[in-house]
Formats: sequence, C-alpha cells, structure tokens
Amino acid sequence: MKLSAVQLGRVPYSLGLALQDELIAARKEGRISDTLLLLEHPPVVTLGRNAKARNVLASAEQLKSREVEIFECNRGGDVTFHGPGQLVGYPIVDLFGFKPRIGAVEFVRKLEEVLIRTCAAYGIAAQRIPGLTGVWTRPQAGEPAKIAAIGVHISRGVTSHGFALNVSTDLAYFQLIVPCGIQDKSVTSIEKELGRAVELAEVGETAARQFGSVFGEQVLWTETVEALLGRSVGVPLRAPAGTEAGGEDVWLA
Repeated sequence: MKLSAVQLGRVPYSLGLALQDELIAARKEGRISDTLLLLEHPPVVTLGRNAKARNVLASAEQLKSREVEIFECNRGGDVTFHGPGQLVGYPIVDLFGFKPRIGAVEFVRKLEEVLIRTCAAYGIAAQRIPGLTGVWTRPQAGEPAKIAAIGVHISRGVTSHGFALNVSTDLAYFQLIVPCGIQDKSVTSIEKELGRAVELAEVGETAARQFGSVFGEQVLWTETVEALLGRSVGVPLRAPAGTEAGGEDVWLA
C-alpha cells in the first residue's frame, strides 16, 4: 500500500479543515491513496465534541489579545492547542483497506507508536500512560510530561484529524487551557527536551518515515495537494527533496 505525504508549511486552521474535507471525499471515492498532511497552524484552541467549556481558562478577550483563534471541530476529545513550532499530522487513511482491517482503538495505538518512534529518533524516550491517550516523556527522574496529543474522527472507515507533536512550540500557550482536560500534567517539546532547535520539516520527514513503517505503507512525497487531487484547491505546497520511504469519534488526550 502507498501513502502520499505532503508538507504544507503554516496553514490557517479553517483551511486545514477544508483540505481534510476535500481529501476525505476523494479517499472515499477512491480517487487518491492514503494521505498524510504535515503542517503547522497559527495559534488556535480547538474543542472536540466532548470538550468542556471550563477547560478553556482564558476569556474571549484574552484569546483575542494573544491572537489565538478558537474552533469547534468534529474530532473526539476535549480541548487542545495548536500553534507555530508544533507538527500537526492529518492522516486521511482508509482503515478498511488494511488486511485485516484496523479498528479505531488500534489506529490510535499505532499513531502513538509513530510518535514514540519519532521521539526516539531524536534520543527522547517516550511512552504511553495507561488510561490516557497521547505520548509522554519517560524521564529518569521526575514526572512524565506530554509531548504529543492525538484526536481523530472516523467516517465510513476513513480517518481525519490526527496528531500534534510539540517540536519548538511556545509552551506558554498551554496555560490558556487545561490540555485535553487532564489536570496537573505538564507539557514539553522536542526542543525543550534536547536543549537545542530542531527544524519542523525535518521532524515531519522523520514522522512520515515512522508512519510508513508502523502502518506498513510505502511513503511517496507529493509535491502539492493540487497534484494529489488532479485539480487546483488554491494552496501552493511542496515536499522535501529526495525523501521516500517504505462518523466515529476517537478521544483526544
């Protein structure tokens, strides 16, 4: 099986939703193969279908002053933050195409494995925490900190939304919310753990390779979404050169 991967750069959240809708329809109709969009968003707080208003700690005025948008969306889960320096992955994947089929819970566990392996590629030990969704650091001392969140939607076997991995994210933004509704848990990033800067596009390439490995798909970089769909959707996009590697709600946490 093949997976088309596209690096989009920074994309407004509303446009990210529109692109997903376009690709979901195309995947259901068999016009495209499984696809992985990799991007970052301007600052935005998103509320899943199970979001509780009390988990947005900032007022509307405070969010506006910080130039943070707020959106409701159809993924499962509670409240999260997306912003510059965070690698967001939107897999548009037909779970019915796998033999045997992949179920919703297994899909989320596989996304966690992708992120654990991506962190490991940078020397960061990461783990799952029983009863929670997402990926956490595994420090030799102290408490684990959340480095990646996962929240997906599945419609007729086709996935959307996905994961958010903190690369060089300004972690102060997470003080505006109770991330994923989980109290008293800290957040971290690849940059914070390493003590040095890492290029977001480089992490995107690593995540795509790990995605291909975990899901058993050959990753083929696509130059643009236009090329993928065979028609213009108004977003000029490009992929890294020379890289090639072998309605149901699911939680966000």
